[in-house]
This record gives sequence, C-alpha cells and structure tokens, in this order.
Amino acid sequence: MLPKAQELLQSKFGYSQFRQGQEAIIQKIMDGKDTLGIMPTGGGKSVCYQIPAMLMRGVTIVVSPLISLMKDQVDALEKTGIPSTYINSAISNDEMQERLASIYNGEYKLVYIAPERLETPSFLRLLEGIYVSFVAIDEAHCISQWGHDFRPSYLHIKKLIGHLRPKPTVLALTATATPQVQSDISDLLEVHEEDVVVTGFERKNLHFQVVKGQDRDHFLLDYIEKNREQAGIVYAATRKEVDRIHHFLEARGLRVGKYHAGLSEQQRNQQQERFLYDDISIMVATNAFGMGINKSNVRYVIHYHIPRNMEAYYQEAGRAGRDGEESACILLFAPQDTHIQSFLIDQSDMDEARKENEYAKLRKMVAYGHTESCLQQYILHYFGEENAPECGKCGNCTDDRAQIDVTVEAQMVLSCIRRMNERFGKTMITKVLTGSGDKKIKSFGFDKLTTYGIMKEKTQKAVNEFIDFLTAEGYLRPTDGAYPVLMITEKSGDVLRGTEKVYRKERVRIAQIVKDDELFERLRMVRKEIAEAEKVPPYIIFSDVTLREMSAKLPMSKSELLQIKGVGERKLESYGEAFLLEIQQYSEENNIEREVEIERGNTPISRTTTTKSDKEKSHHTTYDLLQEGFTIAEIATQRGLSERTIENHVIKCAEEGMDVNWDSFIPEGAEEQIAAAVEEADSERLTPIKQLLPEDISFFMIRAYLEKQM
Repeated sequence: MLPKAQELLQSKFGYSQFRQGQEAIIQKIMDGKDTLGIMPTGGGKSVCYQIPAMLMRGVTIVVSPLISLMKDQVDALEKTGIPSTYINSAISNDEMQERLASIYNGEYKLVYIAPERLETPSFLRLLEGIYVSFVAIDEAHCISQWGHDFRPSYLHIKKLIGHLRPKPTVLALTATATPQVQSDISDLLEVHEEDVVVTGFERKNLHFQVVKGQDRDHFLLDYIEKNREQAGIVYAATRKEVDRIHHFLEARGLRVGKYHAGLSEQQRNQQQERFLYDDISIMVATNAFGMGINKSNVRYVIHYHIPRNMEAYYQEAGRAGRDGEESACILLFAPQDTHIQSFLIDQSDMDEARKENEYAKLRKMVAYGHTESCLQQYILHYFGEENAPECGKCGNCTDDRAQIDVTVEAQMVLSCIRRMNERFGKTMITKVLTGSGDKKIKSFGFDKLTTYGIMKEKTQKAVNEFIDFLTAEGYLRPTDGAYPVLMITEKSGDVLRGTEKVYRKERVRIAQIVKDDELFERLRMVRKEIAEAEKVPPYIIFSDVTLREMSAKLPMSKSELLQIKGVGERKLESYGEAFLLEIQQYSEENNIEREVEIERGNTPISRTTTTKSDKEKSHHTTYDLLQEGFTIAEIATQRGLSERTIENHVIKCAEEGMDVNWDSFIPEGAEEQIAAAVEEADSERLTPIKQLLPEDISFFMIRAYLEKQM
C-alpha cells in the first residue's frame, strides 16, 4: 500500500479504496517498472497515471488518441485541483505557445498530447528542455497492426521514449486487446511479462442482449420511450442509416442528435457537445463517434447493425455504464447486415493478410449474434479468458420466453422461395406470400403459384419480420451483394419434409433500466445548472453514481457529504453547499425522519426530522395551489420552501403530464427578449441564453419559454 497514493485517491477523487488492478499498477510505476495494464472500460484506467503523476517529479506526458477525451480529462482534473493541460490542433497557435511556455516553466503535472504531436520536431525539442518522468499511453491497442484501430502514429511513441533522458517510466493502458494484441504491445514497448497487469474484461454492470427476428424500428422506439429520461447511443453502419434513424426518432418528439463523417466538423462538435451537456439524451451515430467520450451516465448502447468485430463491439458497447451503474448493451441482429461490413472490408486499403484477419473477426461477430450460450462468456472467451463462467444475467442466460410452434408458417415461406427458384429478395417474396397485386409479380407469373397469397391474412411488415427470424435462425441464407437473394439452407430440408419443427420465442420484453427517483432528478438539475455556469459537461461535476448515493443516504452536513463516493475536498468546497441545500429542502418537504449530525462551529450536534409515510407528493400540493391562482412566490412563502424548489415542482408536474400554463411564468415583454436570445445563442442550453438577457429574466422564465415552444 502506498499511503500518499491512498491519500490522493480520497482527497482528490473522493474514493476510499482503489479498484481492482489500480494499486498494483501504481506500485509498479512508482517502482520505476514499465507496465502494461489491461482493464475494462470504466475500470478507472486514468487514475493509474494521474496519481503517479502527482507523486513523481517533473511532468507526465499522456498520449491520447482523441481531442474530446483530452478536454474531458483536463476539465475533470481542474475540478479536483490537479494542474494539467493539452496540446492539440483544436487550440490556436497563440494559445499553444502560451501552454508550451507554461509546460517549460513547470506549471503542469500532466500534459495530454495526440500521437501525431510526436512527429513535430519543435515539440520534441521542448521535451528535451524539461524533465519528463513518466509517459502514459492510452488506447494502447492502437500500437498493434492486429488491433481493431491500428494507428501508425502510435509507432512514434517508442522513438519518443528513446529520445528522452533520463528514460521515463512507461505505462500502456487499453480495455480491448486480444492475447495477440497484448503480446504486440509488450514486444514493441519492451514490457516484461511480470509487469503486465490484467484485471479481466468482465463488466459486471452491463447487461448484454441480442434481439433478432423483430422489427428493429419498432423495438428501438419502444425501448427509448420506456427509458426516455436516460442517455443512450444508437450505432448504425452507414451515414444514410444514421440520417434515417435520426429523422425517425426526432419526428416522434425525442431529444436526439446525430454524428457521422458526412457532417462538418462544426456540426459534429455541436452535436457532441449537446450530448455531453445532457441537452439531448440520444445520439445516433456511426463508429466515428465515441472513442474517448468520457460521458459516464450513458445507460444504454444499441447497435442497429452488426459491427465489424468483437473489439469494436465491446469498446462501443462499453460506453454504457462507465460509472458502474446498471446499463444495457443490445445488438439488433440481422444476418444480412454482414454484407455491409464485408463490403467495407473489401473496399478498404488494407493488405490481403489484414483483410483475411478482418473477415475472420467478422465471422466471430456473426457467431455472437447466433449463439444461444451466455453472451458475456462468449465475449470473455474471445479476449482469452477461457475459464470465464456464465454471467447469469445476459439476455440468453435469463431468456424465459415461451416457445411458439411456427412450423406451418415456416413451411409456407420456404416453399414459396423454392417455387420462386431462390432468385429473389425479401421484398418480392413477401409480396407473393401476401398476395400483392404488384404488376411485377404478375409479369413473372408468380400470381399463379400455389403459395401466392398463402399468408394474405398477415401484413407485409409481419411477414418481413418472420423472414428475418428465419434468416437469423439459419433457415435462410442471404447472398452477397447490394441486393441479397434469399436461399434455402440445408437446415430447412427437414422442416419442408415435416421431420423438424420450428419454434419462435415471444417478443423480447422491454424493461426500464433505472427506476425513477425524485430526489435524484432534482440533484441532476442542480448539477446541470452548475455545469452550464462553469461550461463543462454535467458528469464532470459529479457522476450519476455519486448523485444516487446522495439520494439514498441523504447527507445533511459537509462531513457526511465527504463520505459519499466521488466527493473530494475540492468538489466539496466548490459544490457541497448547493447539493446539501437541495437534499435538506427535499427532506423538509417530505418530512423524512432520520438522525443527522450537523456542525455548529467545530461541535457536532444531532437533529431529528419527522416523516409521514402517507403524505401527499409535495409537487402535487404545489400544483393544487397553482390551480387556485397563487404565484410561485406566494406558494413558497405559504409552504416555507424556496422559490427554486417550487419551480422544480412545476417542472416535475409537467414531466408527469399535468397541464401547466407556461405563459403565466413569463412576464409581459420578456417573451420577445427570450426568443431573440434563443435565436442568437443557437442553443437549447440555458446558460448561453441567460448571458444574453437582463438580470431580471430568470433561468426558470427561459425554461418556461422553451417548454412552451415544444
């Protein structure tokens, strides 16, 4: 145990214990050993270099692949009082020169750089003039040409290390590395086998699920509606599909953004910022989005199409639940989607050896979609954990849906395809089965087939979905190409002969990920207001885990708040009062009984509050008084609560579907001013709008205007 490291963990980050692997890695670094750490996403990799950086002399260089991650990390470190900065192409030349001068003067402990910076002679000359004690390499799988995201610029890291005198200690970190990739990293960085720390790839808070043979749009919409207040990412394989899904969800009133390489850099940055700041709750994106996105409260990741390989899938799915809260990772599996990934591999500029390697990885990804065994176990086996047990919680382990005999319907579809000589795709087959009057069908003479109209009692959508089910189960095989033809497999022979039955499980039941919690939602609003004022993403202030623990434990004093995970001394000083006030107001409103320790001077004293279990919900009482014509100020005085609490009640009532007259909260003449400010700010975030308005127009008035426009 390193006492100083433990002390920093508590005082800076607000945690009393290290997570698995962190202490072992930090100990090796402090002993001067080059180290490779394999830890799952959300496992706390950054602490493994941030704490040593504070303990070691000189500066720590952190090689990080994406600008967004650098900014997030630096913002978070500033909030904990750790001096850090980043150098990348997003800052102006003047700003860069200022930061370089500050680095030279020893003003920072951590400096984040992109690997491409190592190709710049001027930067290398700067490093010669300062003491670099430590180099941390994030996303270290990028070093290996067999990794799923190989970046040639990462190969310059070894040159950098050899360039520095004295030689710095090196730490390489990654969450997604097969045994082959781990070996590559160790060889290239000359890390000894005994200095490789592998904590395992399991993410115990993630619930994996494969949904197949169902209408994907219908499932996606139902899932998001059921978890409307939660943040989620929907990955699609192409820009065209991202645009379509985004339009589909936006048209249904959901707070959704999109991200792909077809958008301008400004548009991508704007969409990303809206997601990070919780202004939108859903991001529909290609795989261009997400690497290095440190948003901790993503509650679900849905893959609309199959990704190219398991490394990419696990990294993208792993963006859910970085804070350790229960989260969902869902693959909407359709075998025909593999043609998209095959096409992308074929059209890439990879050499033949790498292409063949990618095809092999794609086949393993397809097998994941088909497997009926434990999904978590399948993933862990892929990453070399051969003895991984079944998780007992994934979609396959918990699947208790009833089986329905659909043999007759399967025979109808298979017979129709055979009679059409296995020369057509799903759309044409569906039209024949449902008895469509399409001229094309008549021109081929398909209206004369015995299978024409045999399923006319079903909708084309239902038949399409059933054909997807048969394809996913291996009774049908789509051919390659842009317009795949469906062909019968060997598995179908016994079905057509009547010697094998086909069973289909009931539809997947959609569950709510996290139950509603009124105090948690109120604390989230406090966090958002602070974040907007400080121009950082909300999770930089406190994670959802920290807010949920506050909601459960109801700390009433600074000493109690300091015991909450994620509350360090700097954050307690900066934000503690605002959160304590909200918790105390909530407790008073709901007459919650508990004995709490509060401080008067340096003397701890006790106070007890009372409760009524059958008490009417406080925001409903506020709503009744509003209906009687009382103003917010009058209700606050009458109930002995703050005006802000009453405003929160109004918002809560609106979220529950109660009719709120938003006009009554917007003073005469203010609406035009707010409208102009909204247009000028070009944002739904409250703070940029407020900065353009007079002091007498409050945040709540702006919120009322925005709610009125919805």
